[in-house]
Amino acid sequence: MVRRAMSMLRKFMAFEAAGGLVLLAAALAGMLVANSPAAPHYFQALEAHLGPLSVLHWVNDGMMAVFFLLVGLEIKYELLRGELSTPAQRVLPGLGALAGMATPALVFLLFNHGDPLLARGWAIPAATDIAFALGLLSLFGKRVPSSLAVFLAALAIIDDLGAVLIIAFFYGGDVAWGYLLAGAAVTGVLVALNRLNVKNLGAYGALGVVLWVCVLNSGVHATLAGVILAFTIPLEVPDSKDSPLHRGLHRSPGALRARAHFWLC
Repeated sequence: MVRRAMSMLRKFMAFEAAGGLVLLAAALAGMLVANSPAAPHYFQALEAHLGPLSVLHWVNDGMMAVFFLLVGLEIKYELLRGELSTPAQRVLPGLGALAGMATPALVFLLFNHGDPLLARGWAIPAATDIAFALGLLSLFGKRVPSSLAVFLAALAIIDDLGAVLIIAFFYGGDVAWGYLLAGAAVTGVLVALNRLNVKNLGAYGALGVVLWVCVLNSGVHATLAGVILAFTIPLEVPDSKDSPLHRGLHRSPGALRARAHFWLC
């Protein structure tokens, strides 16, 4: 019975749209429970602590950082070898991201400019929900070209980095600059490892955890740590056929379909 259930689960996860279906089902279940008599228990469970963070923070700051690490690895490959390898190919997602941040912010200000307190929330609609965007895209399967998936991922990454910068520059009262500087120092070490062609993925992972802790405590969204770590992992190492980027890149079922051959680490 258990073996059969595991077999069915493996077959489902191999299905290209599995990730999108699970995401939509979880979102629907969350909305139903949050608007049901069980809502107090639901929100209480989200606030329950697992170690130093609540369940909600582990999801938003922990799992999402890992998600952005994987997407960042994909984008780095595309920037160096794939669909975004030329300046002309990078212009469109860059402009799309800028417009995607500016337009909703301006619409928000249009309706709320009369209230100074509400107007301060202009940055809220500026971020793109990359997980839902890619999840919905995966439902269309192979009918969606890989170039479109890469374009959307690049747009969402740039959009998210823009949102982080907005928080840092316009809502910087809560930023712990000491942790931010420590994170910058860890980033410098990661860049040095890249320049020295270090291929030990464990070294990048250990420093990535330290970077995540620094960014988390700095007040800037922890997903930034995932993106920074992804962009410091080398794609090419002299005299090596298996780079850390290839070994660190996971392709989740139904998420991104890249042209490269990917290996599980």
